[in-house]
Amino acid sequence: MLANRRILLVIGGGIAAYKALDLIRRLRERGAEVRCILTAGAQHFVTPLAAAALSGSPAHTDLFDRADEAEIGHIRLARDADALVVAPASASLMARMAHGTAHDLAATVLLATTRPILIAPAMNPTMWAHPATVRNLATLKADGVAVVGPNSGRMAEPEEGPGRMAEPTEIADALEQLLAVRAGSGRLAGKRVLVTSGPTHEPIDPVRYIANRSSGRQGHAIAAAFAEAGAEVTLISGPVTIPDPVGVRIVRVESARDMLKAVETALPADIAVFAAAVADWRSATAAPEKMKKDGGAIPPLALIENPDILSTVSHLKDGRPGLVVGFAAETENVIENARAKLARKACDLIVANDVAPAEGVFGGARNTVHLVAAEGVETWPTLDKDEVARRLVTRLSEMVHARPGGPTA
Repeated sequence: MLANRRILLVIGGGIAAYKALDLIRRLRERGAEVRCILTAGAQHFVTPLAAAALSGSPAHTDLFDRADEAEIGHIRLARDADALVVAPASASLMARMAHGTAHDLAATVLLATTRPILIAPAMNPTMWAHPATVRNLATLKADGVAVVGPNSGRMAEPEEGPGRMAEPTEIADALEQLLAVRAGSGRLAGKRVLVTSGPTHEPIDPVRYIANRSSGRQGHAIAAAFAEAGAEVTLISGPVTIPDPVGVRIVRVESARDMLKAVETALPADIAVFAAAVADWRSATAAPEKMKKDGGAIPPLALIENPDILSTVSHLKDGRPGLVVGFAAETENVIENARAKLARKACDLIVANDVAPAEGVFGGARNTVHLVAAEGVETWPTLDKDEVARRLVTRLSEMVHARPGGPTA
């Protein structure tokens, strides 16, 4: 997606600006042509000369540059690019974008462009959580600006939390996804896709809950791969700590019942992939106050069964998605259990994997999956979860195209 694309990189102020130099290299490695704008703050951390040397094009810094503005340079910069990337996007720069101010070159170009914009926020965790930043981010998203990150981790100052700029490869990946979605040229362009991801939390009392070890990495990767293929994606996510994928609509839920309601609201869909690790049971009665250990008898915990989201959707008579895919997280007899689940749930495909602790699947970056269908079983080698997602979306796209009435290539 980036070959011969013209990318305008706006480098904001902040210690993360040094990563923007690596981002230039990553974008050029993928075939992009890169031009840079440095804000005044950015120039305290990296130099225009460094950006120019890595991009192979002069870096721009001044709104009132005589040579550039003789040709209305800020408009030319805004229109000549295929996409704009803001990395790092500081709290100040995000505020200027949200409020439409144009007092420097970066803000003016961002206001004058009609091209896709991707921002990679980077700031102190307290600044990221501040209500003003939250409002500005919501405004930018409503305006169609795509966001990648921030990640959580240790900051330059002795603090930890969300606010670290996404890594350059993550930003490059997000930009490719954004351009694929905007181009609408993917094999699944025009198709509506529903994906569930992550765990659910079933309350016992206001502080305790029943859950599982799912990180949501595989489900989120699948949603991102669908978006990259041009689909209109709704991702219904349980509580996770990983970044949102770019180019998808996010619906956040807590419990299995919340997830079912969100799924029903998101229908109809052409494809539904149920990758979430939904808790099978919940407490029959959630205590209104924290349960205390008072030295007496251990309080009983009565469990009742949660709704079966996959089965509910698979058995719909009206509005059933054309392709319904379930996941089977097993610790033994993986293939046999997946075959039984396929028949019981009446879905079209089960993606089965071994989540025994020794396999490191829950919370890990790699996965070994088996595609179980009525026609047989296909076992894939151990792969990065992003690669599993891309291969799965390719396979589902082939299935959609092969069905009567499916789209032609």
